[in-house]
Amino acid sequence: KGYCSDMTRTVFLGAPTQQMKEIYGIVLQAQTEALQKAAENMTGKQLDRVSREIIYGAGFEKCFGHGLGHGVGIEIHENPRISPKGEEVLEKGMVFTVEPGIYVENVGGVRIEDMVVLGDDGAGILTRSTKEMVVL
Repeated sequence: KGYCSDMTRTVFLGAPTQQMKEIYGIVLQAQTEALQKAAENMTGKQLDRVSREIIYGAGFEKCFGHGLGHGVGIEIHENPRISPKGEEVLEKGMVFTVEPGIYVENVGGVRIEDMVVLGDDGAGILTRSTKEMVVL
């Protein structure tokens, strides 16, 4: 019916370095925490902060240059904004992405993204794909 979807996984071609394994783990933790804490009546800014604190706490303050997510509907990027500028209050039924990432110049990057719908029990994941590290 014309609605969009959005999902990202990082796949490694060849064995990842120890640093890339660590980065993958940090991004996965940042996404998992945000998914667990997403709730009605919090702002996009508050949800973004959940992941950002984990990534910044791991020393990657300059390596997460985008918002945590965005609404998805007829357009691929809609409100609510899940970012440091996201003032809109999250409501039950909203569909949005949760997509933290770390990108290190001359090393590589990791993003793990799922699309969710906010319900009575928090974020219900709509996209289905493994989050285990995939090495080809």
